[in-house]
Amino acid sequence: MKMNQYLLLFIIIIIIIIIHHFQFSLAILDPADFLALQTIRKSLDDIPGSNYFSSWDFTADPCNFAGVFCSADRVVTLNLGDPRAAAPGLSGHLHPAIGKLTSLVELTIVPGRITGTIPSTLSDLKSLRVLGISRNFISGEIPASLAGLTELRTLDLSYNQLTGSIPWAVGSLPALTNFVLCHNKLTGSVPYFVSKTLTRLDLKHNNLSGSIPPGFLPSSLEYLSLSWNRFSGRVDYLLPNLNRLSYLDLSLNRFTGPIPSCVFDFPITNLQLERNLFTGPVQPGKEVAIQTVDLSHNMLFGEVSPLFSTVHNLYLNNNRFTGSVPTTLMDRLKAGNVQLLYLQHNFLTEVPIKPTEVIPVSSSVCLQYNCMVLPVQTPCPIESGTQKTRPTSQCVQWKELKG
Repeated sequence: MKMNQYLLLFIIIIIIIIIHHFQFSLAILDPADFLALQTIRKSLDDIPGSNYFSSWDFTADPCNFAGVFCSADRVVTLNLGDPRAAAPGLSGHLHPAIGKLTSLVELTIVPGRITGTIPSTLSDLKSLRVLGISRNFISGEIPASLAGLTELRTLDLSYNQLTGSIPWAVGSLPALTNFVLCHNKLTGSVPYFVSKTLTRLDLKHNNLSGSIPPGFLPSSLEYLSLSWNRFSGRVDYLLPNLNRLSYLDLSLNRFTGPIPSCVFDFPITNLQLERNLFTGPVQPGKEVAIQTVDLSHNMLFGEVSPLFSTVHNLYLNNNRFTGSVPTTLMDRLKAGNVQLLYLQHNFLTEVPIKPTEVIPVSSSVCLQYNCMVLPVQTPCPIESGTQKTRPTSQCVQWKELKG
């Protein structure tokens, strides 16, 4: 008798578990989220060739829609658009109703033709960790109210048409790890970042300006791109604190002062500092292990350091370097270990290479427009001009000036 009672009790427990699981799987979506999804759908359309919204049939469970993920009765992830490469994307605009999805943790939109502004209602998404709206046609300013998203880890608004400045308050987001605003039309200065976990800062191709005081960028940074802006001021007080950088691009700005020797010790593959207003001698502390170093189009002077002999691609052109090219550098070039060496448009006076020596086909060197007769004739970029040697008057004036 007791055996039958235990068996019956076991069967009842199993039935309760099955019913509970079945009820949970059929949980009705929160009405606010349901209405928000309907409104969002009405504000967006598939670009011809896309069928992202084909599964958005509101007679069915919205948690089974493409790009919609739920936890219990709330939407927690909304990935708008087909994420496959070369998918056409969406058109329309971002409706403020997105702010009604208050349990969202992730909101992303694939590249497409979405226009309009960023809804200020996004500040209501207090649990949001990822906000990615890139490669569309979003315009207007970045809402300062995004500073209220204290859980935000990734903010990617790149490749849009955003204008105005980066709100100072957004820099106060405490949990940021990725901050990507490249390829917009932003102006103004860089805010002070409080996050101690920020690893990626990409602001290239904007119209940002001003100096960046020491301490504004956290030492946690591993990727820093500020190229194609109008930043100015010195970096020799800023960069020494950023010794975790694995990528650094400050090109096409107006930075001044010397290049700190510490940057040549960073664990990076490419060092892009070209087309600025850097001055002074360049003095690495040890052999440079960076594959590509571009210091071209600055106002650097002094002799070329032999510690650059280990660099595969070295751009020192359009500066004011003087003296002789290091023998070790030319030896490595002749051995095929240096793939590219641009030294044109300087004030160099000697290159240790004989006219009969052969430069490997795999290597490229340009020496023209210096204060010497070229020992060898080599092909140079078109922008180097046709003059082989710098006018003697310029060489004398520069020598007298430095003397």
